[in-house]
Amino acid sequence: MSMSTPTPSPTYGDCVASLRTSLSFLESSVATLGAGVQDFPRLSSVLKTVRHYELIPQPTLAAAEASLRDEIGPFVALLLDRADRHLERQARRIETLKARAELNAGRLSHYPPSSSGGGGRAGSGSGKPLDGGAALRAKVVRQRKEALKYSVERLELEVQQKERELRLRLEQQP
Repeated sequence: MSMSTPTPSPTYGDCVASLRTSLSFLESSVATLGAGVQDFPRLSSVLKTVRHYELIPQPTLAAAEASLRDEIGPFVALLLDRADRHLERQARRIETLKARAELNAGRLSHYPPSSSGGGGRAGSGSGKPLDGGAALRAKVVRQRKEALKYSVERLELEVQQKERELRLRLEQQP
């Protein structure tokens, strides 16, 4: 009997040691799994958002874009036509103002700067100052000329700005 007693002890001891090792592996696995799923609720909400955008099929997206283009297209064309008409009106207005400025410049060139309305003065063409009425008219004409120059420059700048905006809009359209 002494031979049969020592044999079962090491077998039971090996089983207990193996069971303890398995238990430590199981505890380690549970700890690793717990650490891995600790952020799972936040991760699932992030993935749901991403999944939401990936669920739209390409043909549906293309159809929505085409529908939007069809809906907005006429309004864009209408606005571009309005912009063209406005630019044409501004160009005509600039030409009119230029013509008026040239006409006024021509009118001013007919009046020598030293002429006076007094006629009886000696040396009226020799650079003497104008009398009150002529000086006032000359001043008004000069002010109008300056105002017209300013208006022409401002309108030219507006036309250039509108042309830039129109070019940008046309470049942005597909």
